[in-house]
Amino acid sequence: MNKTVHLLYMLLGLLLFGCNNSDGNQRNVISPAASKNGADEGRLPEKTIVFFGNSLTAGYGVDPSEAYPALIQHMIDSLHLGYRVINAGVSGETSSGGEDRIDWILKQKVDVFVLELGGNDGLRGIPLTATRKNLQAILDKVRAKYPGVKILLEGMQIPPNLGQAYATTFKNIYPDLAASNKIALVPFLLQNVGGDPKLNQQDGIHPNVAGHQIVAQNVWQVLKTLL
Repeated sequence: MNKTVHLLYMLLGLLLFGCNNSDGNQRNVISPAASKNGADEGRLPEKTIVFFGNSLTAGYGVDPSEAYPALIQHMIDSLHLGYRVINAGVSGETSSGGEDRIDWILKQKVDVFVLELGGNDGLRGIPLTATRKNLQAILDKVRAKYPGVKILLEGMQIPPNLGQAYATTFKNIYPDLAASNKIALVPFLLQNVGGDPKLNQQDGIHPNVAGHQIVAQNVWQVLKTLL
């Protein structure tokens, strides 16, 4: 078994393990991303950014203050932009789970919505028509609740272990949704991180501290244009 195939099987196994750990109280966790400024200075940020995703957003395996949403908060604070970042990531979340959960998330005011879901769908071989439908339903609910919201979609890619056609179709879901909904897009969230052992944890899947720093930059390059 070559290194690439071994990595693919590790990726599939670990993300399915994450799905088994996404039940219970985890599904109702919303936590402000760690910040050295903001609340410490007694300021009340005017607007809220919600990062809605799976273990990549939740920061599986790293301290919450080291996950990329928290790093985005530091960038925002350094520029005194007055936004509060909420990390609404849940390990193992699928697009279907996200569609079920989004109504609860939207009970709080959302000014900027960052969507990162679908990776677990692809690794489990869920029909891509369902993934696309669920992601669109999430976007529709966000806009129906907050018509003026700004939305950023984070693209994902999967290895071709389910066939190249499936992987390509999966990859294309994100730019297609971004174009049809006229929203901003990060083409590939794990650009320059995925597959690099030095930037990932021992599972070969989830970014380590250094990996999250690069992911934060990938997101910031697009997100900053919305702020």
